[in-house]
Amino acid sequence: MLYAIVDIETTGSYAAGNGITEIAIVIHDGKNVLNFYETLVNPQQPIPPFIQSLTGITNSMVANAPLFDEVAAQVYELLQDKVFVAHNVNFDYSFVKHHLYTRGYELNLKRLCTVRLSRKIIPGLAGYSLSKLCHQLDINLANHHRAGGDALATAHLFGMLMERDQNKVISGMLKGRNREQYLPPHLPVEQLDNLPRVPGVYYFYDVKGKVVYVGKANNIFKRVKSHFSNNKPSKQKQDFLREIHRISYKECATELMAHILESTEIRRLWPIFNRSQRGYLPRYGLFVFEDRQGYKRFAIEKNKQYFKPLYTFNSIHEGHKWLRQLIEEFGLCARLCHMATVCTDEAPADSCKDGCTAKEGNEAYNKKVKKAIRYIEEHLPTFALVDKGMDDNEESCILIKGGNFYGMGYINDRRSLKNIETLQDYLEPLQDNDYIRNLVFRHAAEFPEKCVSF
Repeated sequence: MLYAIVDIETTGSYAAGNGITEIAIVIHDGKNVLNFYETLVNPQQPIPPFIQSLTGITNSMVANAPLFDEVAAQVYELLQDKVFVAHNVNFDYSFVKHHLYTRGYELNLKRLCTVRLSRKIIPGLAGYSLSKLCHQLDINLANHHRAGGDALATAHLFGMLMERDQNKVISGMLKGRNREQYLPPHLPVEQLDNLPRVPGVYYFYDVKGKVVYVGKANNIFKRVKSHFSNNKPSKQKQDFLREIHRISYKECATELMAHILESTEIRRLWPIFNRSQRGYLPRYGLFVFEDRQGYKRFAIEKNKQYFKPLYTFNSIHEGHKWLRQLIEEFGLCARLCHMATVCTDEAPADSCKDGCTAKEGNEAYNKKVKKAIRYIEEHLPTFALVDKGMDDNEESCILIKGGNFYGMGYINDRRSLKNIETLQDYLEPLQDNDYIRNLVFRHAAEFPEKCVSF
């Protein structure tokens, strides 16, 4: 079996938007170097200054270098029928595969990552970057951050790993579609293998222990595995894979509970790679307050930290629609609801057809407002959605109270469903938002037999 040990220098971190500036390939039989290829490449785009400082490769150095189009055939020929080896292999492989594909060559090779191999074959070292490994293992690393120097050092490291591989780690990684070939370099495969096959939420952490992504799943193991099943050359995918160092999870009894927990955790942690639900927090609320003249007044305002609204909306348009319905239904004054600028007996607002309704005094007018509030409270549903639990001795419970999501948890006695205050003691209160609310309402409409009304 022959191995192609590859190192590249590039203009950036992801293949789809960046070029290769240098490539080196060491052909290795597991013991000795058989061939060595190295060339600068004109990336046809400027090299950022910080990368020039890191690698020493400048724009002038690559100006007269061959284009990748000119070396693609030779690179492909060198790699064909070999095992692709690199330090953090998914990065190098994604670049080479992408740039070969755009020139008409399809690369599909088994891969080995010397970061992952080193962690398994030589555990307990202080660090596993190429420079740290070379320092600890007394490997000569000349011309670091240049493709040739790094590729030759990686070849030396690979030969050393082959010699020390008493447990046949390398042959095990090459069997079939082994997960070791596709996982991020710093993520232990054991963490993936230990994930449960149940609904829940999973967390990806960076090197400092910060959560960078939260996801939901009906089957945690399968969903997490799917994140690593392809190696797209996009910036988002490559940045994502590079950051993952650890996984944790929380099991849930149902997929709906996993949806809810994911939404609340995204808002609690704000992970950098979660983008899809950041607009779901309700932005506006229906508030009631009393003015200096003693009139109770409705208003649609942006949500406030210390004041609880009667109901919430994602848009001011939705809130105004609700308020117009209350004005018409209960004979309220549009001016006192901030829906008209002027309302007098001489020039009444549209809602006050026979003169301003506020003229009867604050006591009479406030009775109308209180009726409207009671109507809201009575017609916003309160119910529990009861489903299977984590085991046969309990049931899961999601509570909607006054039209808003209250929280969720587990109960082991149905008698707790007879009193809402008692039930709340068993549940964990969670932040309400329209996304969660709509999820629960849709599920309740689809499965009315799971609902218990109060």
